[in-house]
Amino acid sequence: MMSSYGSKKTHTNLVMVAVDKDKNSGYAYRWTTNNIENPIIIAVHVKHKDLPHQGTNVFPPDEEDVDNVFSTLREMCNDKVVKMKEAVVDDSDIARGLLDYAKRNRIQTIIVGAPASYTKNVLSRSLNMRTISKRFKGYEDIATSIIKSAPDYSSVYVIAKGKVVETRPAIRPLDNLDVKSPGMSPAMTVCKSENDIRGPIFKRGASTSRSRRGLLLLSTNQSLESIDLSNHHSQKSQLFSHNSSLNENNSSGSHKFGSLGLPKLDKDSSNEADSQHKEEMEAEMKELRLKLRQTMDMYKSACKEAITAKNKAKEINQWKLEEARTVEEVMMSKEAALAMAEQEKAKAKAAIQEADEAMKKAEKEAQRRLKAERKARREMEEKDQALNVIARKDIRYRQYTLEEIENATQNFSLSMKIGEGGYGPVFKGQLDHTNVAIKVLRPDANQGRKQFLQEVEILCNIRHPNMVLLLGACQEYGCLVYEYMDNGSLEDRLLRKQNSPPIPWQNRFEIAFEIATALLFLHQTKPEAIVHRDLKPANILIDKNFVSKISDVGLSRLVPPCVADSVTQYHMTSAAGTLSYIDPEYQQSGKLTTKSDIYSLGIVFLQIITAKPPMGLSHQVKRAIENGTFSDMLDPVVTYWPIDEVLVFAKLALRCAELCKKDRPDLALEVIPELNRLKEFGFKSQKYERNRSHALRPPAPPRGPL
Repeated sequence: MMSSYGSKKTHTNLVMVAVDKDKNSGYAYRWTTNNIENPIIIAVHVKHKDLPHQGTNVFPPDEEDVDNVFSTLREMCNDKVVKMKEAVVDDSDIARGLLDYAKRNRIQTIIVGAPASYTKNVLSRSLNMRTISKRFKGYEDIATSIIKSAPDYSSVYVIAKGKVVETRPAIRPLDNLDVKSPGMSPAMTVCKSENDIRGPIFKRGASTSRSRRGLLLLSTNQSLESIDLSNHHSQKSQLFSHNSSLNENNSSGSHKFGSLGLPKLDKDSSNEADSQHKEEMEAEMKELRLKLRQTMDMYKSACKEAITAKNKAKEINQWKLEEARTVEEVMMSKEAALAMAEQEKAKAKAAIQEADEAMKKAEKEAQRRLKAERKARREMEEKDQALNVIARKDIRYRQYTLEEIENATQNFSLSMKIGEGGYGPVFKGQLDHTNVAIKVLRPDANQGRKQFLQEVEILCNIRHPNMVLLLGACQEYGCLVYEYMDNGSLEDRLLRKQNSPPIPWQNRFEIAFEIATALLFLHQTKPEAIVHRDLKPANILIDKNFVSKISDVGLSRLVPPCVADSVTQYHMTSAAGTLSYIDPEYQQSGKLTTKSDIYSLGIVFLQIITAKPPMGLSHQVKRAIENGTFSDMLDPVVTYWPIDEVLVFAKLALRCAELCKKDRPDLALEVIPELNRLKEFGFKSQKYERNRSHALRPPAPPRGPL
């Protein structure tokens, strides 16, 4: 016949595949498309009905059959399949329906899918195992029925899980009958090389399904009639040729019989009977050989499966041994884990006990500290009360009344205000025909009263030419009366507020020396050293002769004498002072020493020569010295800086501003001697410039006679 895709004549094979809803049908169909060349596949599905047998009815598949049975088969078509037809048979016996369809359509190859139990049945029949055959005695499935009752011109293959488990080859050919492929019909599906399935499009609905059903039935009957017709013509032609040959033999035989006589006929008939018997024996032997070959193949397959089962059993035993070993290890590890858990539990219990003891100790320590704080607070209050009493009766300073302070400041007029500090505003005034600076306590200052008493106490007990002089106080209003400093603070002069003239570099060296000597005086106060804690340019005042004096000692602290050697520190609960001038160690740890003032002194020295803000100033100067740009850091309003001496001064200031207090120099032994040398150098320079300017001055004209 002709293929669907070319004119070349190829041999086709009419194959019937029994299909159902189970997966065994899929295995059988896939095996057919992969192993049989040029097949015309007729997928037959038998609808089992519990009715008396009244013949076999063949119908095309309806929508339910397509969804449940044939839709998955269409997806398995490949380019090896010539054509595919789908048919549904109604019969009360599935095997009988399949055999009737195969006989009626002269099917050459029958493919049946076998359940898993079928392999055991085959083994029992092939190996003659009594124990297995007894178990499956009387069992006969669809595949067995088809193998026994299939036509002798048909080959039967039983497929299980994609493999052939039993075959029965055709005993004789199909009388050399050219089986024509069924014609194309709406139920026919043509599989092309693109692996797509082309067929009718079944629409949902009763009228459409009925019309399609009629068309499919018509095409099926037409195709079956064409096959039957072709078989009929073939048989008729063979019968005609056989009769003609017999006539020829008879004619020739009559001629021979006429010449040879009757005995010749008896001999020929006996020879013909012997040859026919011989042919039957050869056919039977051929069939026996085929069955023997099948039996041997099944025996080999059974042996392979037995070996596989033995190997699987061995693997299962090995797995069981490994599982038992694993379970044993798990049990041992579980016991070890339990023992470890007991140990950890004991450790946790001990840790809880230790934590409870530590908590009890902490509570006792907290109670002790609370008592100590209450006691210290009570002592501080008693001390403040004593200071207040002493301050009211103190005769070491002049006590002014509020009326005198108001008259001196013109009722605290803003025009008389000359500054503002953390303590409160500062006013210029005149008391006893003398210019004074009056510092007034702010009403909202929390520590103002304490600072007032602290500053009165310190300034009344010390006298130094570079410490601001306390003239008196107003205990009632919290006012402190100081001597008036005409040039204001060092900060104002460095920033040149109110267009004040710049400070010469010689005076800057002298101011640095005076601040250092006043600070040393505080540190060497007996019986306890005084730490200023708030040394900065705003708290350094300058008089009209550029003499500098330290003020604002309200934050000062009296520390034990041993603090001066930097071995024992005086611990403070909170750091006080201005942020950029506070000692970093004191700020972090609260440990106060006399070297805490040395750090502030170093920052003040750097501002004296640079007139720059204090934030990060030590780092900027150090980097400028390393890069060789130190001269760019100096105050530009001063000309003719002595670079060598100023560089020595800057390095000394950087040593004072070291982060670690142990790296800072000693004030009495290192800082003041070097500052004294630089001050003398400035005096000599001033004297030299003064003499030079006097020499360059033109002589005065002579005076005439009176």
